Amino acid sequence: MTAPAIVALGGGHGLYATLSAVRRLTDRVTAVVTVADDGGSSGRLRAELGVIPPGDLRMALAALAADTPEIRVWTETVQHRFGGTGALAGHSVGNLILAGLTEVLGDPVAALDRLAAVLDVRGRVLPMSPIPLDIEADVSGLESDPRVSRGIRGQVAVATTPGKVRRVRLIPADPPACPDALDAVDTADLVVLGPGSWFSSVIPHVLVPDLLDALTRTRARKVLVLNLAAEPGETAGFSTERHLHVLAQHAPGFHVDHIVVDATSVPAGREREHLCRAAARFGADVVYADVAEAGTHRHDPAKLADVLASHLPAASGSADSRDSSRREIVSWQ
Repeated sequence: MTAPAIVALGGGHGLYATLSAVRRLTDRVTAVVTVADDGGSSGRLRAELGVIPPGDLRMALAALAADTPEIRVWTETVQHRFGGTGALAGHSVGNLILAGLTEVLGDPVAALDRLAAVLDVRGRVLPMSPIPLDIEADVSGLESDPRVSRGIRGQVAVATTPGKVRRVRLIPADPPACPDALDAVDTADLVVLGPGSWFSSVIPHVLVPDLLDALTRTRARKVLVLNLAAEPGETAGFSTERHLHVLAQHAPGFHVDHIVVDATSVPAGREREHLCRAAARFGADVVYADVAEAGTHRHDPAKLADVLASHLPAASGSADSRDSSRREIVSWQ
């Protein structure tokens, strides 16, 4: 039996969690990563060299690297961040390697594939777009009149704003998609979007026209994984339902099959009713499951893998053998 092909879209720590989960299910994993980061080491390399920001791409490679003693040393080195106060302070070794490989090979995808070979990655890590992008947001609450919105630019500015993010857009407005990422989505068995920073790591994927088209036409099952809690800054005060509303506003008509929600983050009652109505706009059912790492706001890779496995096409016949007490599915289709 051929292993299922899974595509995971996102960025940062949210994508790292998803990749740590899906690598337990298959070695045919493709990570599609946002490329709008403008802070820290990634922002400096982007500004100085014009490369796509490498930080989230590096983290995705680390999540999929082979777990052997020989490769673990390389993974730790790639993830190592220089200290001190000099020019290299704050840079990750892997960011510098990716920037250097991109200059030598002239292609960011080729650079990722070369570093993936060193780390014995099973699968691929691809940029959402082959060019660096910017995020611009309309934010209210920054002026004396709370009804007035101000435009702010940059992923870091959006993620840390004290105001309320109303809408985001990409600059340029019609960016190219990575062709290999489109092919991966077209041929996937399962596509996973989220969790992650909602406005800067999740929503940007549906703002790339060709990528949204691929997500719309793919025959893969699509799973949206919601965050365990609202994030300080861009989604402060957001309910779980609100996360779905803003995604629908940015991609009208976008559909997914399943929406995974941590059972403890949404108590039974009216909040779940509102969430299910919001999910109906996506044509999705809501899967309430225990997916949190105990005592944290992080997803547990093993628990998330168990839930995602039940939605793989090849796993549909064995769902009854799983621990049904750990998840509850509410259908609104």
